[in-house]
Amino acid sequence: MKKAINVILGLCALVLLYLCYESIMEPIHFNEERDVREAAVKARLLQIKTAEDLYRQQHEGEFCDSFHVLIDFIKTARIPHVNKVGELSDEQMDKGLTEAKAAAIVNSGDAAAIAENGLQNFRRDTTWSPMAEAVVGPNGNVDSIQYIPYGDGAVFELEKTIHVGRSGVTQNVMECRAPYSSYLKGMNDREVYNLTDAAEKQGRYPGLKIGDLVTPNNNAGNWE
Repeated sequence: MKKAINVILGLCALVLLYLCYESIMEPIHFNEERDVREAAVKARLLQIKTAEDLYRQQHEGEFCDSFHVLIDFIKTARIPHVNKVGELSDEQMDKGLTEAKAAAIVNSGDAAAIAENGLQNFRRDTTWSPMAEAVVGPNGNVDSIQYIPYGDGAVFELEKTIHVGRSGVTQNVMECRAPYSSYLKGMNDREVYNLTDAAEKQGRYPGLKIGDLVTPNNNAGNWE
């Protein structure tokens, strides 16, 4: 009987030891998996930031708040790349030459004018590349940019507005968000709740985001 009791006590001790081990390791495993998931979300948010910056350059400073429009823009737009050969000297610029004027002279093919202005070794050639390559890379999937990694089909929250400063100066701003509840889906509910609760109590967004609708920040990430 005594031997049976000792066996039972031994098993209980092992169970308690295991439970203690799990209680210690559970938050460690949670944070490790969270780091993996957040790295993927951050990478996707930076792709969106690149797309928004390029969209803004071609739309008079405005951002886009529709993934349908943004994705179509990424698929169809192209980016200019200027290949530069040669630089203008101080003497040439003092004579009134600018990059645009020098390029125009070279492109005219007028050998005399080119020689007169010392532009024999000056070239400005423009090539165009698909915008998709700049945003998602040559083998990336543009359509996937809207989806939150590990979010089981959840789409990023995308908004834009016009910020009015104290002096009355207006500025276009945007914000793109992924809440904890989306990309930490399926993980320990208690840990996700604690993260969300702590962020809300500290006045922080409970998740990852770029940009800010209240305070212009050049579309920085809230993890930076």
